[in-house]
Amino acid sequence: MWRRALAALSLLSVAGAALAIDYRSVNVPAAILYDAPSQAGKKLYLIKAQTPVEVVVRLEGWFKVRDAEGTLAWIESRQLIERRMLVVTAPVAEIRQSDKPEAPVLAELEKWVAVEFVEPAAPGWAKVRHRDGATGYIRATQVWGL
Repeated sequence: MWRRALAALSLLSVAGAALAIDYRSVNVPAAILYDAPSQAGKKLYLIKAQTPVEVVVRLEGWFKVRDAEGTLAWIESRQLIERRMLVVTAPVAEIRQSDKPEAPVLAELEKWVAVEFVEPAAPGWAKVRHRDGATGYIRATQVWGL
């Protein structure tokens, strides 16, 4: 009986790993998103470099992705890299010196500004780096892409 329980737990851990969310970021100045996995598809909109997206479906040469607003579209896979970026979704977000709400503010960021995800921090926080060099901690509720 314990062997079946152990086997079930192993399958659950493998399934959990397979369900991990895959975030990528745009690696070209502007990427076209389509309604189908083909350049012949309808062009929907452009997204700029460093914008994070969540990969939902993979086909040869194409990814179906979700953006921070929840929109689903297709993008050529070569236009994305595995570099993990986050985007500010709050009207204003603060990069703080530590992962504490009372920590000094190092930078204030406007909505839709991208920051590089460095590493997880205390629950509800992420360590990030802004392109201008500010490195610190941001509240998870102020960004998308975690």
